[in-house]
Amino acid sequence: MNRSIPSFARALLVLVMILTMSGSSPCKEGVIQCANLIYAGTKTSRCFSDAFLSSVQKETTIGTERRFKSVKLDSKELFKFPFVMMTGESDFYLTTKERENLKEYLAKGGFLLSSAGCSNKEWDRAYRREMKKVFGDSALKIIPTEHPIFRTVNDVKKLELYGGKEGFLEGVEIDGKLVAVHSKNGLNDTGNTSGCCCCGGSEILNSLEINVNIFAYALLH
Repeated sequence: MNRSIPSFARALLVLVMILTMSGSSPCKEGVIQCANLIYAGTKTSRCFSDAFLSSVQKETTIGTERRFKSVKLDSKELFKFPFVMMTGESDFYLTTKERENLKEYLAKGGFLLSSAGCSNKEWDRAYRREMKKVFGDSALKIIPTEHPIFRTVNDVKKLELYGGKEGFLEGVEIDGKLVAVHSKNGLNDTGNTSGCCCCGGSEILNSLEINVNIFAYALLH
């Protein structure tokens, strides 16, 4: 079930703050664009569904571009985007510049959504290793289901996995503010994509709803 998010006035105010985060923006006429990170050289998501961006536009007052923009993690362009996503299916190592950029980006108000593509364990281990290098041993903490991120737009009571199992989200905070959300289970909305290795399963079943929530939460807090 959908729930209304904060009023248009508040959403507009926060949007203005976001667009001035770096002094410039790739957004056109108040439209938010999500970046798909290119990291560890040439690694990036090849098939992560962008359907949640369209859902955000339909269900909230937030205007969105409906396609991802590919952006290198070690580039200055990164700072033009208020929201970025990162996923993959194998081991990786970030460069020193990528780690520095990621830390600065999140400290300056950016937000990162990440998940292991197809619930790939190698990628999840690599991500945890890299986040530990950037933020220390306590970088990732479980986000309780009571957190507002589970009800910002959609009322998500649990993350549904095949076989009746439940997933969970983890997050990174800076000065008490949530700046990154991660799932060891894939958050790809496989019902709205094709050609990926996990389209037959292994992703979170209600990923569309929680991705909408995460995106809206990131822009309104």
